[in-house]
Parts: sequence; structure tokens; C-alpha cells
Amino acid sequence: MSEQPLPGQAAQGDAVPARRRHPRSLFGEILDWMLAPMLLLWPLSIGITYLVAQAIAAKPYDAALQHTLLQLSAQVQALGAQGAVHSALWQQTLQQPPAGGIQGYQVRSKTGTVLAGDAGLPAAWSLPPTHASAPIAVQWREVELGQRSVRLAAAWVWPAQQAGSQPAMPVLVQVAQNMEVRTRLARDIVQGVILPQFVVVPIFILLVWFGLGQGIAPLNELQSRIRRRRADDLSPIDEQEAPEEIAPLVDSINSLFARLQQSLQTQKRFIADAAHQIKTPLAGLRMQAELAQRETDPEELRASLRQIGRSVERTTRLVNQLLALTRAENQGGAARAVFETIDLRQPATEAMQELAMLALDKNLELELDSPPLPLQVRGNALLLHELIKNLLHNAITYTPPGGSVALRLRSTMAEGPGTRAVVQLQMDDSGPGIPEAERALVFEPFYRILDNGSEGSGLGLAIVREIARQHDADITLADLPSAPQGSRGLRVQLQFARV
Repeated sequence: MSEQPLPGQAAQGDAVPARRRHPRSLFGEILDWMLAPMLLLWPLSIGITYLVAQAIAAKPYDAALQHTLLQLSAQVQALGAQGAVHSALWQQTLQQPPAGGIQGYQVRSKTGTVLAGDAGLPAAWSLPPTHASAPIAVQWREVELGQRSVRLAAAWVWPAQQAGSQPAMPVLVQVAQNMEVRTRLARDIVQGVILPQFVVVPIFILLVWFGLGQGIAPLNELQSRIRRRRADDLSPIDEQEAPEEIAPLVDSINSLFARLQQSLQTQKRFIADAAHQIKTPLAGLRMQAELAQRETDPEELRASLRQIGRSVERTTRLVNQLLALTRAENQGGAARAVFETIDLRQPATEAMQELAMLALDKNLELELDSPPLPLQVRGNALLLHELIKNLLHNAITYTPPGGSVALRLRSTMAEGPGTRAVVQLQMDDSGPGIPEAERALVFEPFYRILDNGSEGSGLGLAIVREIARQHDADITLADLPSAPQGSRGLRVQLQFARV
């Protein structure tokens, strides 16, 4: 009994399907690029707002604290340290403190002795002025007093000299204020600014969502119009109905439609021509078979069978050429993916060997002229073999009995601007040649020159041109310079880039 796979488990040997990749959403990407930076910058904005709020909150408190310090300093200048501390004005100044309150004050001598106030305040951190006429300079700093952070405003003051007393010395007057009131005000400012944003930001996101939806509505409409099209409708899209930003995309789609329409027309024409070309020999075969059935003379019957054999051979050749042309056209860029370095002498030799008997049957002189050194090019071996074989078959087909066909390979330098090494392939025959007026037409499928005495299919040079195009090879047709008297002859020349 065979073991059955568990549900959800792939059977042994079965290919595991690749995970399907979801299509990218233009709406989602725009929304992400708009909202992601905002959401990332929002915490930074809150931090900056808090710092600005602290600076704003500090200004009125510092101004009030400085005003109190200057009032106390003025009293010390007028009454001296001891007189000012015990005066009613000193007490009145302390009883009417600025917003936030005074956490403590101190008057300290130059030597560091605390003359009055809170002894816990730190000593001076700057030197006193050297003369009494120096202006009062307020100094600021923040210190930790126990569990509290306080803001200190300090100033050196020269008291007035009292009658009968020793010369006055500068004293340090300090006033302290708790930082908590400033922090609380800054927090209130931040809350007043940030809290409304919790309402504004969602509304903003909804408005952006709605705006983007309206902005890409023309894209959705364009998508709907394209989806409603019939499969055979390749008419261009009206660019006037598309937004300016996607006009290049619409133009590219229209260009693609035009190329597809041209390709479909070419395929339809090719299929129609191919059907006609195949139908003609098949009709001939049917007629010859009917005539053979009526023959009673053995010799006439054998002649009819030989004619049927030649017709079958021509039909087979036509079908093979159709397949070769289709294969060459369909490979396109895929053929370049398997390009390799090839010695062009090898496919040339193989093609000569395959068609040698055909040349001998017509009593043709067949020649292969190639150097002893390799002639390396980049290409597809099968396609290059098909190219040379078609050139050689055309030359043998159109050359009358007793003529000559020569295939020459050589390495040379390309003519014209720029210097590059090329491998040159020449196919010479002593046939009727091709008039100059028709040389551009013979590369079209099924085109044949009238009254040339041959029953070719008109596909050989079309195959050669397609393979040459894929290999970036230049191809030219010319009269044979050494053609026999009364014959034009033909020289087909191709140039491949040499490796």
C-alpha cells in the first residue's frame, strides 16, 4: 500500500509552488512615504517642543528672580549686610517673592563666612570685583540641594561704608528658586501643544488618505478602461484623458500596442502566405497521385512516382524552412543567452558535407576556402549552421548545371569608420544573380524573382537575414566580379565580429 501524503504536505517528487509575490500598491507606497517620516519625526518634534517650552518657561522666572536679587543687592549697598538683613524692606522683599517662590537666600562675606540666610547654599564660584564702582553682574547656575534642583542667582555687592566702621568689603548675595515650578510650566506648555495633535494627526491621516484616493482616481479609471477592452482591441489610448504624470506611461503602452498590432499583422500575413505555399504543392501531389492511379504503363507509373517523390521533397523542404524561420524569429533575445565562442569553419564544413550530394547531382563545382587558423565568433551554433546551409542551398538551387559554388571564410578588418576585426563569409555562385532593384525585396518571406528557372520557396534569404540580425552581422548582396560570360552571378557577404 502506498503511503499517502499528509494534508498540506507535497507529495515526494512534486514541485513545490513558488510563493506568490503580491503586487506593489502605488497608493500604499505613497501613503507610506508620506506618513512614515511624519510618524518618525513626531517624537523628535515633541522633544524639541519640550526644550523650547523649558526655555520659554525659564525667561519670566529668571526675570523675576533677577529683580528680587537686584532689590536685595540695592539694600545691601545702602545699609550694609547686617543692616539690610534686619530692615523691614528686606523682609518685605522676601515676603513678596516672584511666581514660584524663593526657596532660600544667603549673604556671604568675601572670606566665605555666612552673614545671613541659608547656610546650605554653595559658596561663590567667581571672584568679587576689585573696586566698589564696578556694576552689579548677575550670575546663574543650577545646583542640587538634597532632593531638589534649584536655580541660583548671585551677585557681588559692595556695601556702603558706615561712619566710624572699618572699610567695607564685598559680599555675595544669592537667591535660590525651586526648578520644579519651571518644569511644571514647561510640561503644561508641551501638553497644551501636543494633546491637540492627537486629534489633528488622525484627521490629517484621513485627509491624506482621501486626497490620495482622489489623486489616483484617474489611474483607476484608466485601468478600468483597459480592462473593458476586447482582446483584439489594440487601438491607442487617448493621452488627453490621462494625467500629465503618467502620459509617458500611456505613450509607452500605445507604442507597445502599435508594435503588437504590427506583429500580429505580420503573423497573419505569414500564416496566410505559408498556408498558400503549402496548399499549392499538396494540390499538385493530389493531382499526381490521381494520375498515377490511372496509369497502366509501368514506365509511366514509375515516372509519376518519381514526380511525386520530388514534390514530397520540395514540400518537406518548404515545411522545414517555415519551421526554421519561425524558430529563428521566436528565439530572439533568448538565442543571445546561449551564445558561445564558435569556430565558424565548423558549421561551414558541416553544411558543405550535407549538401555535397545535391551539388554533385547538378554537376556543380563545390569549393570551400578557409584559413588553417580558427575563425572565432560569438553565436549560436545551430542558428549559424542553419544560416550557412540556407545560403549554400540557395546557391546550389539557382546555379545551372556545370556552374560553380564557392564558400570563402577569412579574417579581415572592417571597412568604414572605426577599426575592428571581423570574420567575413562569402558565398559565390555563377547563377543568374539578383537584379539590384530587387535585392532589398528578396529578404522578405515568400518573395521570389520571376522567370529565374527555379522553384524555390522564397524563405532561404529571409531565414539568413533573421539569423544575421540576431548575431549583429552585416549582410550585402552584389554581382559576382568573376561571373562567366552571359551570367550575372551572385556574391552574398556577411561580416561577424571576431572574438
